[in-house]
Amino acid sequence: MRKIRIGSGAGYAGDRIEPAVELAEKGDIDYLVFECLAERTIALSQQAKMKNPALGYDALLEARMKAVLPICKAKGIKIVTNMGAANPLAGVKKTAEIAKALGLKGLKIAAVTGDDVLDTVRSKPWRLEETGTSTGDLGNRIVSANAYFGVAPIVKALQDGADVVITGRAADPALFMAPLVHEFGWTMDDWDKLGKGTVVGHLLECAGQVTGGYFADPGPKDVEGLGRLGFPIGEVDEAGNLVVTKVAGSGGKVTARTAKEQLLYELHDPKNYYQPDVVADFSQVTIEEIGDDRVRVTGGTGRPRTDTLKVSVGYVDSYIGEGQISYAGPGAVERGRLALDIVRERLEIMQVRTTEMRFDLIGVDAIHGATLSGRDGHAPYEVRARVTGRTDSMAEAVRIGNEVETLYTNGPAAGGGAFKSAREVVAVQSVLLPRTFLTMSVEIMEV
Repeated sequence: MRKIRIGSGAGYAGDRIEPAVELAEKGDIDYLVFECLAERTIALSQQAKMKNPALGYDALLEARMKAVLPICKAKGIKIVTNMGAANPLAGVKKTAEIAKALGLKGLKIAAVTGDDVLDTVRSKPWRLEETGTSTGDLGNRIVSANAYFGVAPIVKALQDGADVVITGRAADPALFMAPLVHEFGWTMDDWDKLGKGTVVGHLLECAGQVTGGYFADPGPKDVEGLGRLGFPIGEVDEAGNLVVTKVAGSGGKVTARTAKEQLLYELHDPKNYYQPDVVADFSQVTIEEIGDDRVRVTGGTGRPRTDTLKVSVGYVDSYIGEGQISYAGPGAVERGRLALDIVRERLEIMQVRTTEMRFDLIGVDAIHGATLSGRDGHAPYEVRARVTGRTDSMAEAVRIGNEVETLYTNGPAAGGGAFKSAREVVAVQSVLLPRTFLTMSVEIMEV
C-alpha cells in the first residue's frame, strides 16, 4: 500500500528551527508542515498588518524559509504552512524574495486567502459562544475575525502544482490532512478517512510534544536529549493508518505514552472533535508500539461536517500593568510581603483604577495561593514580589509598574532586579458562521 511521510516542522509560532532542518535533511519526507497559529496569534498579526500592510505574516517565516527552502527544493519536499497568518499574500511575496536571493528557480508558491471575515462579523451582531453575549457588545474593539477553514483550498493549491502553500487560519489538522487528500485522492465525503486524517493531523500538529517534549517529567517520565529534541514524522498509508516516528539519533522518544498524551491534548469529547471537514471520532483509536520510536495508530472514524465554521474574533479586552522586584537572604519572604503591602497601599492612595489585582510572591504563593505556601516548614531564601493589575486604559496600567519600581528606595531593604511593563490585552472569543459566508481563493507566484 502506498505511503507518504509528513514531517512536523513547528508546533507554534516561536518554535525551534533546527528540528525542521533535520527533518528536511534526514527525514526522507515528502511534506514539511509548519503549524504556527494559536487563537491569539492571528489577532496580533492583524494588528501588525494594520500598522504595516507589508507585514502580518509569521515573524519567523523569513528565518524558516531561508533554512529549509534550499533543502526542500533539492529533495522535492513540499512545504505547507499557516505562517501567512493575517497576510498570506505578503508571506508569499517574502518567500519568493528569499527564493530569488538564494538562487532557487522553478518554485510555485501559493497563497490561500479568504478566511478574513472581519467585515462580515462587523456587519451585524453575532452570538459569542463563550459568554453568550454579542459581537455588538464589543463595538470598535474588534480587531480581527478569521474563520477556520479546511483542506479544500490547500488541496487545490497542491493540484495546481504548488511547491509551497502559505495559508492563514486553516484548522491545524487540515494542514496535515490536505497532502493525504491530494496524494491519495480521498473524496470529501469519505468521513471515515477524513476522521483518520484528523487523527494524523492532531498527533503531529504540536511537533515536539509527541516526541517527548511536553511529556517529560524527571523521575516519572524521563526523556533523554531534550536539548536536541527531534520533531515527529507521520508515515501514512492510503487507508489513513499512521506510524509516528522521528529521525534516527535525534533527541526525545516516540512511545505509546507520548502518543496517547498528545491524542488527548485539547480534546473535550473524543467522539465529537469538530473540524471544518468532518466531525472526527477518536474514541476507538488504537495505539501500539511496533519498534523503537515507532508507534502505529489506527481506528479513527468520522461523521458529516457541520454547516457552520468556527471564527476566532480578536478584540482589545483590557490593559495589564505589572511590576516585579526580588528579595534574597534572611527574611526574604517577610521583606517581600512588606513590599506587596506597600504597593497595595500606594495604589489606594494614588487612586489607581483597576478591575482586577494580584499580589504574589513567586515561588511561594503565585500559582497555588496562600493555602499551600511554606507547607514544608522552610521559608524560601529568595522570592520575587509581583504586582499585576487589569485596567481599562494604558495610562492606568503604567502606574502599577511605576509604584513597584519606587520600592528601590522607598521599600524594604535590598530589593533588586526591578521590572515593569504595561501592555494591551487582546482576547479571543468564538462565533459560529455559516460556511456559505466564506469564499476561499488560491493565488500562485512563480519564481
